[in-house]
Amino acid sequence: MHFGTLSLPARLFLLAWNGEKGRFTGGPDLHLVVRAGALAELAGRGVLVDTRGIVTPVVGARTGDTVLDALVELVEQSRPRTWRGWLTHRSRATLSAVRDQLATHGYLRQERRRVLGLFPVRCWELERAGYAEALQADAAAVLRGPRPVAEVSESDAALVMCAATGKVRPFVTGRDRGRHKDRLAELTDRGGGASPELTELMRALRKALASAIASAEATRSSSGGGGD
Repeated sequence: MHFGTLSLPARLFLLAWNGEKGRFTGGPDLHLVVRAGALAELAGRGVLVDTRGIVTPVVGARTGDTVLDALVELVEQSRPRTWRGWLTHRSRATLSAVRDQLATHGYLRQERRRVLGLFPVRCWELERAGYAEALQADAAAVLRGPRPVAEVSESDAALVMCAATGKVRPFVTGRDRGRHKDRLAELTDRGGGASPELTELMRALRKALASAIASAEATRSSSGGGGD
């Protein structure tokens, strides 16, 4: 996939676009997925490293991307946390920052509507539907094959790992996750490239994301909100 300079979390957000419904339907845990994408990209760039399970920033390292660098600064200024901890801590802030960034670059526009004609709500409309659809088609091909995993870029492998593990709709279904379980494991390792340390980190991040999603679903189920 070749989608310019868009970051991994930005591309994950666009995977949540539902062309049939004309709106974003990524699910209630999209903020966790987007945060996972940000962590994966920062790790891939060598800005964040794993220190015995703790997310550790490389002193002074920056990417030039406002969303990613804001997360790095947050990690630097906060107490030490695991990958699981950083998936949930203020993760909606990263989602909001990604939406604002995409709007600034012309991918989204913000509209205000009223529910029942009374309550104002903020809605996001996609300006480049063709772009999102192409991204989704390419990501689906990465997940389902037949392209060899070895030929998939590290960034694309991390993208699909986060989206599939995070159950981003309409990109992936439960049947997809079961049918392509082995390939998803291979894509997780591919996201680490040739680095054994980064490969282990990607495995840890996938496990942490799956745990965070399951916890969120359990919370909604116990409160009557349902799950996936």
